[in-house]
Amino acid sequence: MKRIWLSMMVLALILGSCKKEEKKELALGDWLAKIEVSESQKLPFNFTMGKGTDGYIMKIHNAEEEIVVDEIELDGDSIRIQMPIFEGYFTGTFSEKEMEGKFIEESKEREVFFTAVHGQKERFEVKENAKVNISGIWETYFDVNTPNEYPAKGIFMQNGNKVKGTFRTKTGDYRYLDGVVTGDSLKISAFDGSHVYLFMAQVSDSTLDGKFYSGNHAVQEFMAARNEGFELPEADSLTFLRKGYDKFDFSFPNSEGKMVSLKDPRFKDKVVLVQIMGSWCPNCLDETRFYVEFLKNNPDLNIELVALAFEYAKTEEKAFEAIGRLQERAEVPYPILLAQYGTSNKQKANEKLPMLNHILSYPTTIYIDKKGEVSKIHTGFNGPATGEKYEQFKEQFAETVRELANE
Repeated sequence: MKRIWLSMMVLALILGSCKKEEKKELALGDWLAKIEVSESQKLPFNFTMGKGTDGYIMKIHNAEEEIVVDEIELDGDSIRIQMPIFEGYFTGTFSEKEMEGKFIEESKEREVFFTAVHGQKERFEVKENAKVNISGIWETYFDVNTPNEYPAKGIFMQNGNKVKGTFRTKTGDYRYLDGVVTGDSLKISAFDGSHVYLFMAQVSDSTLDGKFYSGNHAVQEFMAARNEGFELPEADSLTFLRKGYDKFDFSFPNSEGKMVSLKDPRFKDKVVLVQIMGSWCPNCLDETRFYVEFLKNNPDLNIELVALAFEYAKTEEKAFEAIGRLQERAEVPYPILLAQYGTSNKQKANEKLPMLNHILSYPTTIYIDKKGEVSKIHTGFNGPATGEKYEQFKEQFAETVRELANE
């Protein structure tokens, strides 16, 4: 009897080991994710999950923006979702219709909790119809009543409860914001693969009074008032050469360790655009994509681009990995040199480029004419989320570059 029992046990083990383990799947369609931005607030964002020939494909949605994520690894009940260009990734556990874990950006030492649920499409709960319409222009101030106070321009379009738009600052924009007005409360957010932005405010016909949550539990108070005529300072007047300097120059390594300088033969007698940027920076990515497209559409222009990267990555190797990923995924044809790693601190960046009065923003672009003289310096970048301002920039950029190239 004992021998029979042992035989049955062995047979069960053999059959169990031969049985193929059932692979867990993710539900396709609409998902709603939430990322912790403070002890009391979570930023929601929408994504859809689909399948391609090589596996799952996630599409993150912010108003008109769609971010395609195709690096999704499943192992048992564990999941890892790598953002397409930025270093950030989600890691945790999953079932068919739920996920939970952390969003991690190692070089920024950032870890925040996230959850995701299948079948929910509405980013914010609408408890009542909107009592006000915020469509229009808003003169805005962030970090109000502090030494760090700074201006911004709110640009919004509202249809019923739905709101989309952005805040422009002197140095860029706060992405494609998507949300609602419910009663007299504004709730808008964006997640672009790196930055997490959540804005919440009390609204009247002419004022906004709220809080801006971002990153790793950072909170700023902001106030805004309707002002259709409000404008920010011109981006071409904020950064300039210091007294005593009549030229811009640099010498930084490429991924092969070769030092590259403006004195190199490839830049001689050419218009050169020097892009100060970081692979971690969404506004820089917007600008990079614009430059890539412009070069593709204007192959006969005698111009050169070169980027100087200021990276968060803690080691040179990791910094060049991030640069290489950006070049590959965004198909960047021009060199990206490593100017700094370990920090994106602008004061330290200024030490690398002492001829500039300051580096106010990533990105910043220096326009250099064929004689090697600085023609202008453009601070920041107003990306596609800014609508009309972006279209104006494209026209002005093309006109300026063609004038310099034809001199």
